Amino acid sequence: MNESTVVAFLNPEARVEDPLTELLRTGARQLIRQAVEAEVAELLARYVGERDAAGRAAVVRNGHLPVSIFTEWSHGVFS
Repeated sequence: MNESTVVAFLNPEARVEDPLTELLRTGARQLIRQAVEAEVAELLARYVGERDAAGRAAVVRNGHLPVSIFTEWSHGVFS
């Protein structure tokens, strides 16, 4: 019962480079961006009237991260 069922890949660092795979990756990234944007918009709308003790908005959008941050993170996810 101690036998491992894990199968090792021969070359886990190899990437498949073809137009269809790239199209799928691009589409997946775009869908994730849209989903995150929709969630942020929903969150901001939910707390639009909330104020802190000083009367400032309690929840605000504080800009966007550079694209390179998402690209670096997503490289590992979509590779």
